[in-house]
Amino acid sequence: MVKTIFIEIPSWLGDAIMATPAIQNIIKTYPDAKIILLGSYVSTQAFSNYPNIKQIIIDETKKEKNRYKALIKLAKNIGKVDLAISFRRSISSKFMMFFIKSKKKFNYRRLTKQEIHLAIRYNDFVNKILKTDNEVGDLKLYFTPYKYPKKTLGINPGATYGSAKRWYPQEFAKVAITLASKYDIVIFGGPAETDIAKDIEYELVRQGVRNYQNLAGKTTIPELIEKIAGLSLFITNDSGPMHIAAAYKIKTISIFGPTKYKETNQWRNPDGIIVTKNLSCAPCMKRECPLKHHDCMKQIKANEVLEAISLLED
Repeated sequence: MVKTIFIEIPSWLGDAIMATPAIQNIIKTYPDAKIILLGSYVSTQAFSNYPNIKQIIIDETKKEKNRYKALIKLAKNIGKVDLAISFRRSISSKFMMFFIKSKKKFNYRRLTKQEIHLAIRYNDFVNKILKTDNEVGDLKLYFTPYKYPKKTLGINPGATYGSAKRWYPQEFAKVAITLASKYDIVIFGGPAETDIAKDIEYELVRQGVRNYQNLAGKTTIPELIEKIAGLSLFITNDSGPMHIAAAYKIKTISIFGPTKYKETNQWRNPDGIIVTKNLSCAPCMKRECPLKHHDCMKQIKANEVLEAISLLED
């Protein structure tokens, strides 16, 4: 009987959220089991209200002088479990899993080279190891959406992965300025994205827009989820916040440049539209443009995003 399950989730927030349908199916298969969850600080924050989770552990072994000794200690502190599943493929993860006390241990691996959505990949992996045949459900988070007093547009100009994934602040600002008469504006971003947010804020103020909030660097992950969950409309790069919006089926324009939108676009959001140029050099999957021109993002203009928004507003 499976009473305790250890799960290591992906380090990136977006990847962790795309793993939620698979995790839901683990819970469905073992509804009475208690879960010990391990992951990065950012990714584990998204699971703070999740059912069946009895313990959340933040992996801080990178900070240690000898990471591998720290991973052994971490594994031993987890204790004996009935089932151990990791959604990561790294050497460090495989090393740690070796020391987890469990008769059944599984590290994530891709089952096909075909371009399929990551939510499907994770779910196929779980179906294979558990010998189940569960469908891929919706992305699932357990936070209550924030209630804005008016219709609100959220803009997310950052992307933690690298500058290649970021659309330009001036173009975000043009969209926000055009829509400011219909929506209040909220600018989102992490602590490292405050300068980009300030660039947008500067343009808004210059054009006389006052009905905005700049929350970049000011929200916790739970607060970020709640604020995005309550939006009327969201414009974002390929990022963790994009997947938060998908979980709550927020009307979303997702701007893709160097990444594979077939694999990481919003999962099962009927009100999501992708804006991309499909250039011959894309997807390069690089953090910075290797050709130095960044045309995959530079060629996308505000009017194209506004046209896409009009389709969602009809």
